[in-house]
Amino acid sequence: MKKNILTLAIMLFTLGLSAQSIKSPNGNFNLTFELKDGVPVYQLSMGGEPIVKESKLGLELKDTPSLLGGFTIENTEESTFDETWQPVWGEVKDIRNHYNELAVTLNQKETARKMIIRFRVFDDGLGFRYEFPEQDNLIYFVIKEERTQFAMTGDHTAYWIPGDFDTQEYEYNTSKMSEIRALMAGAMRGNASTTTFSDTGVQTSLLLKTDNGTFINLHEAALIEYSCMHLELDDENMIFESYLTPDAVGNKGYMQAPRVTPWRTVIASKNAGDILMSHITLNLNEPCAYDDTSWIKPVKYVGVWWEMITGKSDWAYTSLPAVQLGKTDFSETTPSGRHGATTENVKRYIDFAAEHGFDAVLVEGWNEGWEDWIGKSKDYVFDFLTPYPDFDVDEVREYAKAKGVKMMMHHETSGAVRNYERHMDKAYQFMVDNGYNSVKSGYVGNIIPRGEHHYGQWLVNHYQYAVEKAAEYKIMVNAHEAVRPTGLSRTYPNLIANESARGTEYEAFVGTKAEHTTILPFTRLIGGPMDYTPGIFQTDISKINPDRDTFVHTTLARQLALYVTMYSPLQMAADLPEHYEQHMDAFQFIKDVAIDWDDTKVLEAEPGDFITYARKAKGTENWFVGRTNDEIGRTSKIKFDFLDADKKYIATIYSDAKDAHYETNPQAYEIKKVIVTSKSKLSQYCAPGGGYAISIMEVKDKSELKGLKRL
Repeated sequence: MKKNILTLAIMLFTLGLSAQSIKSPNGNFNLTFELKDGVPVYQLSMGGEPIVKESKLGLELKDTPSLLGGFTIENTEESTFDETWQPVWGEVKDIRNHYNELAVTLNQKETARKMIIRFRVFDDGLGFRYEFPEQDNLIYFVIKEERTQFAMTGDHTAYWIPGDFDTQEYEYNTSKMSEIRALMAGAMRGNASTTTFSDTGVQTSLLLKTDNGTFINLHEAALIEYSCMHLELDDENMIFESYLTPDAVGNKGYMQAPRVTPWRTVIASKNAGDILMSHITLNLNEPCAYDDTSWIKPVKYVGVWWEMITGKSDWAYTSLPAVQLGKTDFSETTPSGRHGATTENVKRYIDFAAEHGFDAVLVEGWNEGWEDWIGKSKDYVFDFLTPYPDFDVDEVREYAKAKGVKMMMHHETSGAVRNYERHMDKAYQFMVDNGYNSVKSGYVGNIIPRGEHHYGQWLVNHYQYAVEKAAEYKIMVNAHEAVRPTGLSRTYPNLIANESARGTEYEAFVGTKAEHTTILPFTRLIGGPMDYTPGIFQTDISKINPDRDTFVHTTLARQLALYVTMYSPLQMAADLPEHYEQHMDAFQFIKDVAIDWDDTKVLEAEPGDFITYARKAKGTENWFVGRTNDEIGRTSKIKFDFLDADKKYIATIYSDAKDAHYETNPQAYEIKKVIVTSKSKLSQYCAPGGGYAISIMEVKDKSELKGLKRL
């Protein structure tokens, strides 16, 4: 690691101080800060082009003078930092963390309070936060609202979902900023828990595109002990302003100095691929908190899940309308005959996982309480310990162990967070005792304590507690319905994935537009990996459940591509085993594809249209390519110049057939093998809702090349 610190402290007491400027290490970005009539303001430009116009900074406090104005600059401090660090898992082996920093200490003379605004300017954008040092006149305080502005330079195109304190499970909308207000009502959709707040409120990570082709991403990093930030648009002046998630009584945050806020981030580039490859979010988080990370490993898994999502089977053991843990004797009840998490069914998944080299099997609905788990505002809904009569924990444990397969635990809380924390130690110990080293947790429905929101400070603290408590038991966490990630996986790499967006399950419920996975990497995935649960081969849900008429908006080839384009060290082959057995030639890609990477390249990218990635598997010379397409048929053109110039490779291309279409012919695909080198080029048709996947294996024996054509 290289670290260079150059500090310049200047004591300044005059209100009329000239603006302070700091550039990124390569000089491309320029951050300007100044006080205007005592109000802190900043601007950001890229290559001389304004990205964020003059924008105000500060916080409005409750029952005490706010930190919005009346400031003088007490001192400024500049420094530079340069290191290269290695993530426990990730899209690349090495990440450079290189920035120039400006820290401005502000003095509010009338209240004798101090606040620091710290800016870090990277070669791909900006991060800044508020800091409250230890002081006599600012110790405990309550945030009424954070007033951070992002003033845009025009009516940009926005890729957005409605601002909501309880869910991100929306389809993305693409519109001009000025059109958000008119489109908001149509953009809102029902969910188990929703709380919207404004006709122009949107969520981060927010992607924007200017008329001259500049991409801008607004988000936050290191969300700890604070409320999740939304953005509310002043659509007359084109200014976004932070809007924090409130608690049950309307407060936005409870603070005790010394304390810092999360970082607010601005990533910008003329090249869409640079947004995807920015590491600002990770770099603004602290280094890994654990000395030993040997127990944290990427996971490829199957599970008893899709059959419940599609309605083929149930989570619940009985058809009773109400049950009570510890009182209902399930051994005396009549089974419904639709329960999915039976010992025999789980053993079938274990056999499939063992045969095809998967690491783990997820089982949902194994524990008592699913009969009345949702929508009842029920506190003691699960104990996370007691199985249904037809799920033998001991037998499953020993069977999986004998097959060399790990079991993945499922903890659905039904929003009853207090209940989960009461049981957490026992639940994690139960996992250790029975050989489970990863857990999928869920927070479906309204939160208990009632009135709290999924994205408020209280829940943010809970999610953090769950991850750190899990680390004490060497358990990895995949949290669904939790707050969207903000790069915390750098510090806590056992937070191996989140859902926190509209995943594949919605395809079985009501469907999702084909463009969805061409936008998510630019938005939701900026903060961290998503458990998107790809790999659906039977896209007609009526073939699984005749009572459903929904379908997955994708071709089969595109489902393979998602393992590359939707980055996660936790990847599920989500479909039923019997559907994979009908297409074992295509299933081979899911078996082969890596889930941890040494290098990543963005070969093509346009949000809402297409994305093509190439990724190099960890510790090998093998590469995998994935292309996901929207509802329009397109031709992808890529070069293989990312390959080693001195090597030959065998590329297996899994592509859409000429007559493939996500609506009318989704299972039409072709597979071909060719020889490729760094000089090879590919022109590949992608069907509407389609795409392709390529495995590129280094040739070890020349005999492998026999009979293959060169691309």
